[in-house]
Amino acid sequence: MENRLEELRKEKGITQEELADKMSVSRQTIISLEKGRYNPSIILAYRISNYFQVNVEEVFLNREVDIYEEK
Repeated sequence: MENRLEELRKEKGITQEELADKMSVSRQTIISLEKGRYNPSIILAYRISNYFQVNVEEVFLNREVDIYEEK
């Protein structure tokens, strides 16, 4: 899953360490999220979106085709 976490974090002018502290996760978790190597729990995803005051979908971009979409 792609995300805009690094972009949003840099716009806010905070470090990975500062964001990790605010989210109660390790800096490594933030690094993994930013590189797309880790998908967050729903709770962490909402915590992040609330912190940046945007919708979850504005942080985490689901580019997969909707498997339930009618053809």
